[in-house]
Amino acid sequence: MVALVCMVASSLLTLAVVRGGSASIGTQGAVATAGNLLSLGGSQSYPKEFSKLFDTYQIIKKNYVHDVPSEQLIEGAIEGMVGSLDDPYSSYMDPTAAEEFNTSLHSSFEGIGAEVTLKNGRVTIVSPFKGSPAELAGLRANDQILSVNGESLEGLDLQKAVSKIRGPKGTKATLKVLRPGMTEPITVVVIRDNIPIETVHQSIIQRGADKFGRIEITQFSADTAKHFFEELAQLEKENIKGLIIDVRGNPGGYLTAVREIAEQLIPEKKAIVKIEYGDKSREVEEYHSKVDAAKPYPIVVLTDGGSASASEILAGAMSESGGYKLVGEKTFGKGTVQNTVEMGDKSQLKLTIAKWLTPNGEWINKKGIEPDVAVSQPEYFKATQLPQDKVLEQDMTGVDVKNLQLILNGLKLSPGRNDGYFDAKTKAAVERFQKENNLPVTGKVDPATGAALQDALIEQIRDPKNDNQLQKALDVLQQEVKAKGK
Repeated sequence: MVALVCMVASSLLTLAVVRGGSASIGTQGAVATAGNLLSLGGSQSYPKEFSKLFDTYQIIKKNYVHDVPSEQLIEGAIEGMVGSLDDPYSSYMDPTAAEEFNTSLHSSFEGIGAEVTLKNGRVTIVSPFKGSPAELAGLRANDQILSVNGESLEGLDLQKAVSKIRGPKGTKATLKVLRPGMTEPITVVVIRDNIPIETVHQSIIQRGADKFGRIEITQFSADTAKHFFEELAQLEKENIKGLIIDVRGNPGGYLTAVREIAEQLIPEKKAIVKIEYGDKSREVEEYHSKVDAAKPYPIVVLTDGGSASASEILAGAMSESGGYKLVGEKTFGKGTVQNTVEMGDKSQLKLTIAKWLTPNGEWINKKGIEPDVAVSQPEYFKATQLPQDKVLEQDMTGVDVKNLQLILNGLKLSPGRNDGYFDAKTKAAVERFQKENNLPVTGKVDPATGAALQDALIEQIRDPKNDNQLQKALDVLQQEVKAKGK
């Protein structure tokens, strides 16, 4: 999400599925227009349109069969107004929800570690945090969470749904998840944990005689830009030939953070982003880079469907103003700006107040940004957690068996089919795995074998050699280094 200078953007947030939450900071005061006001007694005046609302309030208070606290009616009216906007990024939080929401960009938190939003009325994962319980359990961008520990999330607003997902370290969240492309829900068990906020990770990758740097940005928090340039300085001391900026799975964060990074990477003081406000009296704001020359090495940006908001600002600026290549998959498509207003009782209203445009004036909302080089990950990257409450064995069918076959293929155990039927060849593949890993050779996938399969798959996924998108980014860098040397 975007935030204006002191305003936080809690990425599509959306909400973080955490015991705390993502804070939005800012002061966007309510503005009353002169004229066309209705006096409701005393010295206060309100727009005439409020008369119907006031009449409804009085009728309920006087005639409803039960006594209803005034606070309950006012809270319901506010929630109804915000809900009528049909905007997944605008929300109202009562004082309790607001307090829970105000910590995750500034400290560690307890939860499953994922950004979620409401999409078509369902709680939908924007992206699991890197290394989080959600990622390790196999949750992916665009997974829809239908229920938690047997409780349906149907019809709940985002705050209430998140309150059922989050929880203290060590507790279990059993999620029913509907994944795009699947006809049946799957069960994913996530053990909540303490999740530190570390937003920048760097590494060096050797490709032949060339040494390349990679910086992963998991979200844009208060100190991200500072840490980014500290890590970049270390990489530059190693005389890297090129740089990969990896914002896959990055749901967004502070506008200030992404702007400070882009300011030093985009050459010729070109545009980074434009902000158009709903308040038409405010001028369009346009931010530009602060450097004349580009870095002396090529840069590639890695994106995927979990790259959203501030990540898309960086990707759009690097592509359109910097001329740098984007590699991977189309981004999420969140092109709006939210501001949070704190009410007198500590409740909070988070409201979409603007939209942001790429340097070329493109509004990417609900469309995303297409990469220059489109690359998909291997199919087994989409595998989910194996069931812990049943044993998979020969002649069984269903999505769990199909997922097992996907894992076996990823581990190069060749089950021979991927249609969800547990045949003799699938059993033989399971037996080979059990034998190689000193497990009882039964051909059945019990919890012990399932856990071992998942651990092996995670190790496979984390091996950079199996990351198709990363390898293609390295190919692009090598080509550019070679072209520059001619």
